[in-house]
Amino acid sequence: MAVYTEVSREEARALLQELRLGELTAMQGCAGGIENTNYFVSTAQDGQQRDYVLTLFERLSFAQLPFYLHLMKHLAQRGIPVPDPTANAKGELVFSLKGKPAAVVNRLRGKSELNPGPAHCAAVGATLARMHQAGADFPMTQPNLRGLAWWNETVPAVLPYLNPAQAALIQSELHYQNQLATAPAYADLPRGPVHADLFRDNVMFEELQGQPLLSGFFDFYFAGVDSWLFDIAVCMNDWCINLETGTPHAERAHSFLSAYQSQRALSSAEHELLPAIQRGAALRFWLSRLWDFHLPRSASLLKAHDPGHFERVLRQRVSQA
Repeated sequence: MAVYTEVSREEARALLQELRLGELTAMQGCAGGIENTNYFVSTAQDGQQRDYVLTLFERLSFAQLPFYLHLMKHLAQRGIPVPDPTANAKGELVFSLKGKPAAVVNRLRGKSELNPGPAHCAAVGATLARMHQAGADFPMTQPNLRGLAWWNETVPAVLPYLNPAQAALIQSELHYQNQLATAPAYADLPRGPVHADLFRDNVMFEELQGQPLLSGFFDFYFAGVDSWLFDIAVCMNDWCINLETGTPHAERAHSFLSAYQSQRALSSAEHELLPAIQRGAALRFWLSRLWDFHLPRSASLLKAHDPGHFERVLRQRVSQA
């Protein structure tokens, strides 16, 4: 992620020692992304090197963070491959560093696959279904903070930066999504905690005997309670499309959905509304990229994503409706 807040080695060392994670041996700021400050840190403990991610949260508050961190802990305890937040002696998961909330999680093995094939998509689909089932009994709740309410607030803010055709598309789609939210079938969608941002760069893979082995989902800091179908739509709008054109990739989409349903069958309402929710997921990320591109915050390592990509995805989804 981008580095907004500089953390010294001494400050990082003090937190790691409080968490009894060993002596700091290496520390590197992470470039890319736009939401939080992240550092890769390594420690020496009991003669072994251990790797962690230290995150300072630039937008999320101390009050909001327990939902995300306890959700990750809940999933990790149920065998879902996600970063496991480290607690201090009091059992706390959120700490203060440079006046901002911070957390430390174990660093996942492997690397992201930015050019996935059907096998990668199948692994993501099956693991996502398992994650949804594992999170079904998570006791805490928080809405998807980048859901419909945020779309309604954000569209007026980005409209001045759009040409007439873009403005017409974004207003038309927002109207459609507001109508969809009142439909009985929408109310029937199964719900629970969702990742809500499970792109290719938020999944790690290792290789085992020449086959991809999914080693983890990470970056849960857009998670919230929403329809599980929204999570599916977000994934399919990234894993199962051609990145250059935004057009769907049928083979990868089939692999993803088949693997997901091997773990959890979709309801009739989910089958009915998948195309509509895919449109909403495209709108959500077009909006956030417009916001970050035209109304950015300063950061020492900031790379805003191209808003035009999800405009293309949305146009593809609307044309197929």
